[in-house]
Amino acid sequence: MGAIDTCPNKYSTIRRVLIMNKKTQMIHGGHTTDNYTGAVTTPIYQTSTYLQDDIGDLRQGYEYSRTANPTRASLESVIANLEHGKHGFAFGSGMAAISAVIMLLDKGDHLVLNSDVYGGTYRALTKVFTRFGIDVDFVDTTKIENIEQYIKPETKMLYVETPSNPLLRVTDIKASAKIAKKYDLISVVDNTFMTPYYQNPLDFGIDIVLHSATKYIGGHSDVVAGLVATADDALAERLGFISNSTGGVLGPQDSYLLIRGIKTLGLRMEQINRNVEGIVQMLQKHPKVQQVFHPSIKEHMNYTIHQNQASGHTGVDL
Repeated sequence: MGAIDTCPNKYSTIRRVLIMNKKTQMIHGGHTTDNYTGAVTTPIYQTSTYLQDDIGDLRQGYEYSRTANPTRASLESVIANLEHGKHGFAFGSGMAAISAVIMLLDKGDHLVLNSDVYGGTYRALTKVFTRFGIDVDFVDTTKIENIEQYIKPETKMLYVETPSNPLLRVTDIKASAKIAKKYDLISVVDNTFMTPYYQNPLDFGIDIVLHSATKYIGGHSDVVAGLVATADDALAERLGFISNSTGGVLGPQDSYLLIRGIKTLGLRMEQINRNVEGIVQMLQKHPKVQQVFHPSIKEHMNYTIHQNQASGHTGVDL
């Protein structure tokens, strides 16, 4: 499947309009201009502190850049807009973003997540967070019925990567959100491999979506960053407190690099989509390749689910 369906039908026309709108959003949506100079791109506010008009009277609400920075705030507005949320948060790495989300849990809480999870996430959970009393079960979430078998009274969060890293296993986002709501769990999707251009988990009822922005969102291998978005006001307040308290925030220079990278995300993802289709076809025919794992292949175990929740494919193939 190409990034844009060329079949002359109503669905194709609507899809092209939606994709054009997404590209426009990546250039303009959520971006802030400089009211003082009129600069149309977000300036880099390379400062640690800000002048106050009086004791406790913050100018434009800014006091200290760990708490808030105008460049980072612009980026956070952009990711919230692209993920169809209300609140965004920018962190110094993907793992910093993941860690902040896990910090929503308390000692004694239980977390269910997909078994084929990113190695850094697995390491942090099994070597760090378990030391602070967080209990974890790694589950094959490709079969949605498996999830409920591991839910217990202490379970407070359901966390999935889809497609997963590295085996590109697909989890049903809508069904996951439904289970999370049934048991009053915080639902989280790592959307790194799809980006908001091709998949928007919040639209399916997920509470929190996160990204390692180091990958596709940055796009130029010159920044390490993590992004989080949510539409839930209460969760946003808690995440904001964690972000400010633990201090793993993204600096203004790196925030600017991500803002710049996002503007071409749509074009890059479409080209990546085209490239990976050719690579997958080549690998499938290669005599030394036994099996190819990629959700664009109709033989993929959850091909139909992926088609229903994403409008394109990741560039990663295995």
